[in-house]
Amino acid sequence: MSNPLLSIIIPTHNRPHLITHAVKSALEQTVEDLEVIVVDDASTQPIDLPSRPRLRTIRLSESHGGAGARNIGLDAALGRWVTFLDDDDQLLSHMAAVSLEALSQAALPTPVAVISGLEEVNSQGQVFGTRLPPPLRPRGAHFFLEELEPGKSYNTKQTLVVEREVLQQIGGWDQTFRSRVHSELFLRLNPACSLLGLPIVTYQLYTHEGDRVSRNPKLRQESFLRLVHKHKSLFKAHPKMFAKFVYEHAHRSYDMGQKRAALFSLCWAIGIDPLHTFPRIASRFYQSRLKKLSTAYKV
Repeated sequence: MSNPLLSIIIPTHNRPHLITHAVKSALEQTVEDLEVIVVDDASTQPIDLPSRPRLRTIRLSESHGGAGARNIGLDAALGRWVTFLDDDDQLLSHMAAVSLEALSQAALPTPVAVISGLEEVNSQGQVFGTRLPPPLRPRGAHFFLEELEPGKSYNTKQTLVVEREVLQQIGGWDQTFRSRVHSELFLRLNPACSLLGLPIVTYQLYTHEGDRVSRNPKLRQESFLRLVHKHKSLFKAHPKMFAKFVYEHAHRSYDMGQKRAALFSLCWAIGIDPLHTFPRIASRFYQSRLKKLSTAYKV
């Protein structure tokens, strides 16, 4: 297909049982003017997908990692707009339509990108969580380092639809990152591009017991420190949200059994902004005590 409106790029590695569902959801969009590009990041067994008019497969002989595979797809894309789909997730059928419609109606200085909501789905197909993004971050802002509206989250970054040329102009995905790749990208994207948030769920994040980069404790720690170091000046300019970011990393590290890393990050958050960190610690402790008490007295 020549010059489609949208390119949906799906990097994949050793997930033949999941990739077919991701591709199916991309091809079943209500918008027909699109292409789907699957980048096989050196899977042990090459993926075998049926031939479809709007589907292209790129096979890599050596692994480039998630960010590298996305960049390969970005360079191969023909669409004006691009979006990326993880191989273990799915798009809802209206994702492309509502995103492109919002972009066509946006009364903002260009360039503008759009993100939307997602829902977390378990292996039985049951929805157990929903996330919606903040409504707007104008060009020149700094994404999650700005104060968030109540109940909104930037943990919907997977839904990004952005102009291909804009993404290429800021250097694409940073291939030195294995985890935190979306956060790193958005810290470069938002200063150059407004982010329009839609209160519409368009993406299903599938939770499963298989490997996820985000669950790799070593990669999480390495990428966290790399992210803060690379964007040090931005983080220092937003101490309250910087402290919140480090505190949440500490909490997640503790949940993953990395107690030493959790203690280090907790002390770091206190040092950055104690006035906002101590109330978070007290609230978390109070909630934990309530949970233990309710469990102890449960009949």
